[in-house]
Amino acid sequence: MRARERALAVAGAACGRDGLQLLDETVECVNTWPARDDDGRFVLRRTYRFEFSDDGNNRRAGAVVILGTAVESVHLEPFLIR
Repeated sequence: MRARERALAVAGAACGRDGLQLLDETVECVNTWPARDDDGRFVLRRTYRFEFSDDGNNRRAGAVVILGTAVESVHLEPFLIR
């Protein structure tokens, strides 16, 4: 549950940083795999999908990958810069 809350916070921050609207105020876990962290410990790598809009009339895809408790990456589909 904490990983999902963290993914939601990261998605919201990424959208806020770029002036985008996080749609539905939610993220969806679409993938969970065992992996190793930087210290070699087994942890879960979770991928959370979310949708955002750059103009309020469209839906674009984004993803947050969390490795254990650390954010590994954030991906946003290309969007219009205003």
